[in-house]
Amino acid sequence: MSFPRVVSLAPSATATVTALGAAETLVGITYHCDPPEDAGAAHRADAPAPVGGWLNPDLGRVADLDPDVVLTSDGLQSDLADDCRERGFDVRHREPATLDEAIATFAARGADVGRPEAGEGLAADSRNRLDRIGDTVADRPRPTVYCEEWSEPPMAAGNWVPDAVRAAGGRYPFVDPGERSREVDLASVEAADPDHVVVHVCGHGDRVDPATVEGRDWAVDAPVHVIDDSLLNQPSPALIDGVERLAGLLHPGIETYS
Repeated sequence: MSFPRVVSLAPSATATVTALGAAETLVGITYHCDPPEDAGAAHRADAPAPVGGWLNPDLGRVADLDPDVVLTSDGLQSDLADDCRERGFDVRHREPATLDEAIATFAARGADVGRPEAGEGLAADSRNRLDRIGDTVADRPRPTVYCEEWSEPPMAAGNWVPDAVRAAGGRYPFVDPGERSREVDLASVEAADPDHVVVHVCGHGDRVDPATVEGRDWAVDAPVHVIDDSLLNQPSPALIDGVERLAGLLHPGIETYS
């Protein structure tokens, strides 16, 4: 069976292709992508080759890999997608802004790599998981949640994160679904009186000391939860794990199926 040769320039695309069971199609990924576990160790000949950073990949190296398709994502990669098209690459650019759009992208990525049925199945499974969470939290009080994507300066998370909080049974008054993350002043966070603070600093995984937020000079009396940023910042299947994680934080003791 032949597979398309895929170069993924977006971590979310790499994670989604892997979740589709199509890791063997990946011939190139960026340094910022997590190598697919089933693609083997980095030194293996059939492992995806590194092609640089996700915003500044070596397009000459991409060309050397002779890809059938190049995957990009997010508005920050729009110009890169155009550069790839100018070089003659078949580019599949996906730019989800909401939770529903992120899930739709799972199906689209299946089509991008020749696995449409797997894509549709992954999207359906993701919606079923969200439905289960929704049923579980439907009759519970909705705590107010502040999600911080960046801390210097503080930025309230946007895009699909407001949807994720609501899907997990919380309220999110800081950014509307689909809008970009934005800088917030601490007074506005105080005024919202959050019941929970969730910190998921972009690019830091879960390596953030909660004391740096807990010790701020602000009138916020709420527990600070540090979670791996990939669970909320990346529009991949990890985002569904993130909703389940949030639901467990906001409603301790519930079964989230994660």
